[in-house]
Amino acid sequence: MHSSIRAWASAVTTFVATVSAATTSVPVTPHASYSSSIGVLGCKVNTNRIAYWPMAVDCNNICVSLSYEGRQVYLLRIDQSGGAHDVSYDAWNYLITGKSATADPTAGGAIQMDTENVDASKCAGLINTSGSKLPLSAANSMNFLNSCLEKQADGNDSWVASNYVLYNILDPICTYGYNEVCTLRDWPDQNQATCPNTLGDPVSLTSQPVYNIEYPTGKKVLAGSSASSSSGATPNTIVAASSGGCTNMFTCQPLLFLAFGLCAVLQSFFISL
Repeated sequence: MHSSIRAWASAVTTFVATVSAATTSVPVTPHASYSSSIGVLGCKVNTNRIAYWPMAVDCNNICVSLSYEGRQVYLLRIDQSGGAHDVSYDAWNYLITGKSATADPTAGGAIQMDTENVDASKCAGLINTSGSKLPLSAANSMNFLNSCLEKQADGNDSWVASNYVLYNILDPICTYGYNEVCTLRDWPDQNQATCPNTLGDPVSLTSQPVYNIEYPTGKKVLAGSSASSSSGATPNTIVAASSGGCTNMFTCQPLLFLAFGLCAVLQSFFISL
């Protein structure tokens, strides 16, 4: 009897220790503008459930759980911040108030919350592609994708390598390219995707809009457009809602992805000669 009780107590202690080790408390701040340093397309994911963590995005820990006062959300971790633990403004607002930022917008800064890495399947509902495969830019995500494919080829786990889809869209806010699926054939001999139209062609794309929720007004605004100047936010609250600094080519230099796209076009041209 006593040995059974001791065994049960030991199992409970081990379980609690495991849970405690997996869960981390971090200061979380709101982030108002969608971005992805690995080129995940905002028109194919729920941009209101994104995590912008300080560490680099890897090939497996792509989904995190975030909890606060009994409320919990799953977030796609597809961008790297400049040091802060940022999340989409709507997710932050829901965790604080229990309501969407569009219904009850709230201003504020860092709030201590509990987070842990979870299985990628928990974020399947945040990805709007067939099979919930991670939608990547065929022209501008190859460095990240290659690292995941190489990891898998070496016999290591790589969720991204087994669960990705490439689109001929150049930028994460889906303003240039074609809304079409591309294929990567004969990797690693071929390191360039094949698309129905020219890969990386920077044509205007208007059928796949991405919207941000403006901080702290709660208004939906088209990504890439000028934010409303009538939000009434003070300089301090604007800083609190930022990403903590310029961290990737898609947010820091809007024209840079066009240069990469043009390089892809030229490369495709010379390969065909």
